[in-house]
Amino acid sequence: MSSFKRKGATKAPTLPSYPGTRPSPASSSTIITSTGIPSLDDILGGGLPLSCSMLILAPDLHSSYGSLVQKYFVAEGLASGHRVVVVDSDPGGFARDIMWYPKGSAISTSKGGSGISDIGAESDDERMDGQDQKIKIAWRYEQMKQFQTSVKASSLSSDDYCHTFDLSIRVPDPVIEAALRVGNLSYLEVARTAKKPSTTEVLCRLSEILTTQESTVTPIRICIPSLGSPFWGSLTRQDLSFFLYSLRSTLRKHPLACASVCLPPHISTETWGGAGWQQRLGWLSDATISLDAFSADPSLSAIFPSHHGITHIEALPTPHMLVPPSDRFSTLRGLSASSSASGGGGENNLAFKCTRKRLIFETLHLDVEGGVSERRTTPAVSSDIIKSTVGVGSGEGKEQNLNEGKVTHLAKVDVRLEHENDTTARVTVAENTVDVKPKKKKKSVAFQSDRPDLYDF
Repeated sequence: MSSFKRKGATKAPTLPSYPGTRPSPASSSTIITSTGIPSLDDILGGGLPLSCSMLILAPDLHSSYGSLVQKYFVAEGLASGHRVVVVDSDPGGFARDIMWYPKGSAISTSKGGSGISDIGAESDDERMDGQDQKIKIAWRYEQMKQFQTSVKASSLSSDDYCHTFDLSIRVPDPVIEAALRVGNLSYLEVARTAKKPSTTEVLCRLSEILTTQESTVTPIRICIPSLGSPFWGSLTRQDLSFFLYSLRSTLRKHPLACASVCLPPHISTETWGGAGWQQRLGWLSDATISLDAFSADPSLSAIFPSHHGITHIEALPTPHMLVPPSDRFSTLRGLSASSSASGGGGENNLAFKCTRKRLIFETLHLDVEGGVSERRTTPAVSSDIIKSTVGVGSGEGKEQNLNEGKVTHLAKVDVRLEHENDTTARVTVAENTVDVKPKKKKKSVAFQSDRPDLYDF
């Protein structure tokens, strides 16, 4: 009997399905969940993997885009029926200020809670933007596919994954009250203590919450909107580094938990943490993204009028693998050969903008040079060019007229009339005779050009 056996295709283990989650496109053993923003999910490689943490840096003092990303994260958790834990000095006020889906969306009930299914993924403001940006082009280019700077919501959204929210709509109070009553929403208020830092107490309480809810089969989302704000006390770099590293280690022990953390503007800058501070923060979290807004620099706003800031990627999640899935499956980054955004020619620059209804991440590209409405003109004529009319005659009936506007790029001519004492020169200008007093010098004509020469007549 032969000892050789035919190698058959081994079946990959099927992971249990949870509401609001899906398998990662890079690995079937990894489960990902949506952040609530389709374009941000694309940058992360499809979504945020469970048992991983995401850190948002917002170094601009005049904007709150980092807090807006956290609100999307909480809204997506409530819409998918996940258990959401908000850690803040006023968690109730933060949870009641999140966005919600439009009234026309249908509500669907899933195993782990209530979710929604979007009827129209394309918003009205995006349709209007496409109409306003339409310009006349050559007829042979009209049939070409329009250049896409971002991903569509319909490409990633499904019945219970990556819902579409409207920034102009706030979550109703009955939804918050129902989530608190069922247990899908819980608050963890930060309190100052003189004995130990607030970060140590928050870590202990989060570990207790995750341990007590291990028996349930619903994903858990931990949201920290402003880590290191004045309500947390006077934290040092060591306290923040220890907290982020310990939080990531705690999430590794709970396969159904994930966290999203945002740092306040004064901590997100290099001046607070020293040189390389943002890079070190990328080592302490699975995914680290910085949102540098243009509100503090008007010159950048003028250069990029259709964007509100630049997106910098410090770190990307790599669960169960060495290479981030975003390198292969992200359309916006454009590193894959099949990417339509860049054609495989290198990584794209990313930016973000906030419209009336949503927050969008897209590729950063320069507009038409000077704009489509700029009018180009020729440079002004040099002041050395003679523009005046000159008429000179050496006798009766002899005239020389030079019309203004027809003289361009001529050498300067100096005309001097010189006669003896006993004679009288007569100059004829437009048929008018004028007596000129005699001069002692002789008549000479000088031509001045690049190589000055003098010719005497």
